[in-house]
Amino acid sequence: MMNKFKKVLTGALAAAMLMSLAACGSKTTVTSPAADASASAATSAAADLKTVTAGKLTMSTNAKFPPYEMVKDDGGFEGIDVEIAQKVAEKLGLELVVDDMAFDAALQAAQTGKSDIVMAGVTVTDERKAVMDFSDSYANGVQAIIVKNGSDIKTADDLSKAGKIGTQRGTTGYLYCSDTVENGGFGEDHVTAYEDGASAVQALVNGQVDAVVIDSAPAQEYVKANPGLTILNTAYTNEDYAIGMKKGNTALQTAINAALKQLTDDGTIKSIVDKYISAK
Repeated sequence: MMNKFKKVLTGALAAAMLMSLAACGSKTTVTSPAADASASAATSAAADLKTVTAGKLTMSTNAKFPPYEMVKDDGGFEGIDVEIAQKVAEKLGLELVVDDMAFDAALQAAQTGKSDIVMAGVTVTDERKAVMDFSDSYANGVQAIIVKNGSDIKTADDLSKAGKIGTQRGTTGYLYCSDTVENGGFGEDHVTAYEDGASAVQALVNGQVDAVVIDSAPAQEYVKANPGLTILNTAYTNEDYAIGMKKGNTALQTAINAALKQLTDDGTIKSIVDKYISAK
């Protein structure tokens, strides 16, 4: 196996994240106050922005990725990505519009300019950089492995013994696992892709797959909700999360990076992550 499959997942996951993806569903507008005085750099960078809808920042996402994006009881949205996006919109003097859809569709919406940005725990990869631009990274993610208690799968290398590996369609977990053995994957025949992470985990509970590879933060939420499952103490891979947007939109990329820098420097991003993920 390649070295990337042998990085150790420690209890400092939340801290590590601070070092630093089909049909449309519901859409919610989140009102953001006008940019404040501390946002001068980002506001200046945003002066000539042209967004999908004037005065709004439209974010495509897949809101089944806790704790990054989730649907609230009232039909609205919450989560790390949602709150960071709202703060970015505030810095730019825009209203945030969250558009919920399948993960693949969320990526495609940003690539084609149907949304201004995509945030859904989106990992920066060479393949994605070829079709869209990215902001600076705002978080670090880890692909974790979920198995049933007592499973014979103890390490990432043991995934080769699995009859089936469950993943979410279009994610890096799917891309890595379904790649050829020569490239460190297990081949498409050994991978089943599901519409969302919850469906993949339910398939594990039902015995339809032997393991699930998914980002570690939602993995922890799914394990809490499903007794009898556990996360292996080994990571599948480490990756950076960033905000995706249509290729060539330099003005938007510059404005968002300026906003992210301010939100990092003043501790806002850390406080948002700490709200949803407790360091252990």
